[in-house]
Amino acid sequence: MLCVKIVYKTLNKYSENRRIVKMTVPFLNLTRQYEQLSDRLEAKVVEVMRSGAYIGGKYVENFEADMREHLGVKHVISCANGTDAIMLALRACGVSSGDEVITTPFTFFASAEAIAAIGAVPVFVDVFEADFNIDTTKIEAAITDKTKAILPVHIFGWPCDMDGINSIARKHNLKVVEDAAQAIGCEYKGKKIGASENLVTFSFYPTKNLGAFGDAGMITTDNDDFAVAARAFREHGMAKNGAKAREILYGIKDDLTVGDSDRDALYNPYKYFNYLIAYNSRLDAMQAAILSIKLKHLDEYNAKRSEIALLYNEGLKGTVKTPDDPKHGKSCYHQYVVRTERKDELAAFLAEKGVGSGAFYPVALHLQKAFEYLGYKKGDLPIAEMLCNQTVCLPIFPELTRDEVNYVIQAVKNFAQ
Repeated sequence: MLCVKIVYKTLNKYSENRRIVKMTVPFLNLTRQYEQLSDRLEAKVVEVMRSGAYIGGKYVENFEADMREHLGVKHVISCANGTDAIMLALRACGVSSGDEVITTPFTFFASAEAIAAIGAVPVFVDVFEADFNIDTTKIEAAITDKTKAILPVHIFGWPCDMDGINSIARKHNLKVVEDAAQAIGCEYKGKKIGASENLVTFSFYPTKNLGAFGDAGMITTDNDDFAVAARAFREHGMAKNGAKAREILYGIKDDLTVGDSDRDALYNPYKYFNYLIAYNSRLDAMQAAILSIKLKHLDEYNAKRSEIALLYNEGLKGTVKTPDDPKHGKSCYHQYVVRTERKDELAAFLAEKGVGSGAFYPVALHLQKAFEYLGYKKGDLPIAEMLCNQTVCLPIFPELTRDEVNYVIQAVKNFAQ
C-alpha cells in the first residue's frame, strides 16, 4: 500500500502538467511478455517438435497436472479452445437439443453461441449493474419445465454470486456450467474459480491472462461423472470414456472387453469403438508446453494487473465510473472497465491521444442478429443494454509501465474536464 501511495503522489505531480508529451499506449502488447520468456519458450517448442508427439502425450498430461495443483481441483480436461469447452461441458452434464439454458446477455458471443450450437436455447436474464454479472434475483422467474442448466459468466474476471446460483440450481435440479474464459486466477470466497463440483470452462486465447500461442481451452470439475463425459465428448465419444459416458448419461452399459483398452498405443484397437456423437477438440502438445511455462508466472501477472487497477481507481476518482470491488472474492482484472455516458467520445479521445481502448460490449447478446429468432427486443434487458452503451476498457496488462498508466489516467482526466 505504501508503494501505491508513493506512486500516486508521483502521479499527482505528473498530472499537474496538463501539456504532457504524447505517448502511444497499446490496449494490449503480447510481444512484451514473449520477450521476457523467449529463451524458455523457444527451447520448449523445439523440444516438443523433436519429440514427435504433437497431440496428447506427456506435455498435455503435465499441463493438466500443473493446473490441477494450481487450482486445487480434481479433474482438468484440456481441449482445443474456450468455445469448445462450453459445448463439451454442456453436453457432459446432459444438455441437449430443445433444452433451455439460462445465461447472461452481457458477454462475448461464444457463451450463448455454444448453447445454440448444440441445439439448446439460450434464455437471457439481465445483469447486476455493479459487477456486470448475471442477476441472481432474476434467474428463477426465467425457469421453465425445459430449463436444464444455468450458465453464468465471470465477466472481466469478476466472480459471480455462485452461492446464490448454486442454491437456485439445487432447488430446481439444474446443472451449472461456469464460463470462466476471462477468470483464470479469479477467486470466490477464498477458492480459485475452477475448483468446483460444477463444470467450469476456460479459454487460453492469446489475449487472456494466461494465453497460449493460438487457441486452447480447458474444463475443470471435482465431479467424476462430469469429467468422464467431458473427456468422451472431447475425443469422438470413443473407447473407455465413451462407453462410460454413455452409461452415465443414458444408462446403457458396455462390457468394455474389446481390445487391450489400457494400452497406450497409437493404434489401440479400442479407440475405434465409438459410443457417442461427439467432437475432436484436443489440446496440442505445443500449446500445453507453452501454457505450463506461463502458468508459473500467472499469480505474478495477476498481481501486476491488480496494482495497475488500484492506480486507475485512485487516479480516476471523480472522472468516470470506476469498477466496484468484487463482493464475493477477488478479481483477476482481465479487463479494467470504466463507465461513461460519452462512451464513443471517450474512445475517440483516447485514440487521438495514442491510447488504445476496448468497447466491450457494443451489442448485448439478446439484440444480436444471430439471435433474432428468440424474439427479444430493445428494452427487454435494460441494465445490460445500458452497460453496452457506457463501458470502455482501458489498457491493463502486466507489462504496462507506470509511465504508461499515468499517461492513460491523465488522458481520461483531460477528457472529463
